[in-house]
Amino acid sequence: MSRRRFLRDMTGAGAGLLIGARRASALRREYGQKTIIVTFGGGARDQETFAPEGQRYIPRILMELIPRATFYTQVVNRGILGHYVANASLATGCYESFNNFQSIRPENPTIFEYFRQDRRRQASDVWVIAPSNGFTSIGESGHPAYGRGKGATVVLPKALLAGVSGGSERPFESLLRDSHEGPVGAGVYASTARQDEAIRDLLQISMSDFKAHAQSVSSPDELSLYIALHLMRSKAPSLIWITLHDIDIAHAGAFSLYTDAIQRTDRICAELVRAMDQEPEYKGQTNFFILPDFGRDADDDPSGNGFQHHRSGDALCRTTWLLAMGPGIRENTTVDRPVESIDLVPTVAKMLACDARFAQGRPLVEVL
Repeated sequence: MSRRRFLRDMTGAGAGLLIGARRASALRREYGQKTIIVTFGGGARDQETFAPEGQRYIPRILMELIPRATFYTQVVNRGILGHYVANASLATGCYESFNNFQSIRPENPTIFEYFRQDRRRQASDVWVIAPSNGFTSIGESGHPAYGRGKGATVVLPKALLAGVSGGSERPFESLLRDSHEGPVGAGVYASTARQDEAIRDLLQISMSDFKAHAQSVSSPDELSLYIALHLMRSKAPSLIWITLHDIDIAHAGAFSLYTDAIQRTDRICAELVRAMDQEPEYKGQTNFFILPDFGRDADDDPSGNGFQHHRSGDALCRTTWLLAMGPGIRENTTVDRPVESIDLVPTVAKMLACDARFAQGRPLVEVL
């Protein structure tokens, strides 16, 4: 189907499209927009998600979220297929090229820096919740016009958990483990007490409550959800970026753990949307995005390992999807044209009325 016909079918007529676009712009002016972005590491393949045999793993995304969203079916990542560097590319709108296993600031400015500088916002209004292997540096870039002190507040739930456990990994060893890919970067997070104490004070988290919650969960992503909900209720920041990482358990080669993680990610995304719908500071004025950083190897690729890895660089590794929902964004709409993962930043920047001047992606016109 041509793009022209697609738009006509979605609106009923060309005039309807124009009215719809104006209505969306009016809604965004009326509401002080907030944005929540959820990425997750090593996205599940079609076999485990949108193919008929995999749909049972994502009932909430399929039945609750997609009907409210514009859904992109072909989101291509042309960059390095490592989780930290890929997420840094998502956050800058440029394909970053540093060593994935080092904690390096992105070369290009992040959406967090664009928003803070152009809208004159404090660090407490922009938060990143992420796994700890390298992600400590994702909040701000090495760009000379931005950089130190001008990005997001980054909270690493596993770092806080390490502090709760008194520096010992034993009570929460499975939660503190950082990587499933192999011995490189696979250590337990080493907490920096002064930094973690400052984050805890800023969040005003009760350590006893946090510890009780941590003891009851089965994954680091549950801790990320706990922090995100706490932030929404206590500080209501304008921009929250959450990177979920449980799906990366696929590297361990256990298919059941992999599908468990997919189902958990599905539930966490739905819980965030429910909070977005219920919290007064977010209800009716929040744009919500979900996208994997990249995919996984195909079963029939001789250079790959099926669901276990994402090293072949084939089309299935590089092609995932994106879900966008919020006031003024069309509901129950599918977009099949290919877009790129780096298109996220210029799109969000327009929604937040800031200029992603160095981003290389293009705004997603269907949601603007």
